[in-house]
Amino acid sequence: MSGHKLLFSELRLWTSGRSGFIGRLHQAVSKRGKASFSSNSPKVCVVGSGPGGFYTAQHLIKARKDMEVDIYERLPVPFGLVRFGVAPDHPEVKNVINTFSQTARHARCRFYGNVTVGKDVSIGELQQAYHAIVLSYGAEGNRSMGVPGEDLGGVYAAKDFVGWYNGLPSCRQLSPDLSCNTAVILGQGNVALDVARILLSPIDILKNTDITQPALEALAESRIRRVLIVGRRGPMQVACTIKELREMVNLPGTRPEMVTADFDGVKEALKDLPRPRKRLTELQLKTALESPGEKEQERRAQASRSWGFRFFRSPVEVLPDPHANRVAGVRLAINRLEGSGEGAQAVLTGETEDVTCGLVVSSIGYKSLPIDQSVPFDARRAIVPNSVGRVQQATGLYCSGWVKTGPTGVIATTMNSSFDTARSLVEDMDLGLLDTAAIKPGSQSIGALLEKRGVKPVTFSDWEKIDHVETKRGESVGKPREKLLTVEELLQAAWT
Repeated sequence: MSGHKLLFSELRLWTSGRSGFIGRLHQAVSKRGKASFSSNSPKVCVVGSGPGGFYTAQHLIKARKDMEVDIYERLPVPFGLVRFGVAPDHPEVKNVINTFSQTARHARCRFYGNVTVGKDVSIGELQQAYHAIVLSYGAEGNRSMGVPGEDLGGVYAAKDFVGWYNGLPSCRQLSPDLSCNTAVILGQGNVALDVARILLSPIDILKNTDITQPALEALAESRIRRVLIVGRRGPMQVACTIKELREMVNLPGTRPEMVTADFDGVKEALKDLPRPRKRLTELQLKTALESPGEKEQERRAQASRSWGFRFFRSPVEVLPDPHANRVAGVRLAINRLEGSGEGAQAVLTGETEDVTCGLVVSSIGYKSLPIDQSVPFDARRAIVPNSVGRVQQATGLYCSGWVKTGPTGVIATTMNSSFDTARSLVEDMDLGLLDTAAIKPGSQSIGALLEKRGVKPVTFSDWEKIDHVETKRGESVGKPREKLLTVEELLQAAWT
């Protein structure tokens, strides 16, 4: 039986049943006024509900008044890294959830959580049901340091450490040991500074955020007093933004601890820097070299914790304790720079230094993983190869977010890139490159497959039940929300 006939056969089989999911689908259809299966509307499936997925869906719905968009998400909850990546003490960044929620509630958009594309349903099956597929499933993998000892206890990827304090179900069991004095973070991007700030922030600040309760309790007992943030290049190549650095400089109860020699020649090079880079470098120079005012001097003198950048350093080995099962330090190669500006390259000098520490967090980047054998994937760059969001040699297949670009930029960067992908898709539809005349069943036939395979999706109204439970839990302890930490708890809240 052909793929199309199989889908239509399973659709008849499924619609004759009386499952809970079909009831919810009928409710969604009645709200929209017509079933997607009975219409000739162009149907697009978005895989992933983080910023890339939602911004793509938002633009598609606005661009064409007949476009219907279904968003599939592996977890029972939407919003991806806005929920699980943005730091708890940055609630203003999470305000984009309001915009995403408006998109999810739109009459021509539907959300299906708890569905793993590539496992519960294949890309090929989605292609039979939709006119176009947009892959926006992000970057779930960790870049390896590739050094001896990185598997020792007490060494964590930043993605997992962030997932632990932000309530990502797969990171719930992390339980990092924070009983040491010094933590070393490898990498100097915004995520590295987020981790440093969370490790050093006063509990009185964190207890009013949506940080998870287990993380809050662990941080309250933490003995970490010093965090070193290590980068392979110099002050003029640091990857964080000025906002994140300013937060570190002003973090209550802490003082900066810089190496003056790292800034040799930096002041002289300022005039040639672009304005954003110049401002960022000036703040580093002020923090490292200038004598603080009386008030700041007093604040630093009273600080019980410290943080600092360490430049021109690359990890070559994580050093074990005497039992050879936990981290006791990290060996750093000392580099020099060849070239200047953004293009400067770190070159080994042959010298090394050892830093004693009991916690290492590797913040050298997330990476995307292949989703399905049928989808092209550039393993070296860890992206789906594309041209302005069009997947190479795969008509009807598109990508947005980090699986398109790699893990780079802030949410606004992802927004613009996702809009570009949506424009590419609409342009292809308008030019007749996608066969929108063919009737596609959309979520109805995919629902049939999922029902047959025992997979029960979470709708957006189900998510709103989870949201209500979490915010009520938060109210009782003075937090904006208290997240449910397991898939089982999330599903229970969704379906109760």
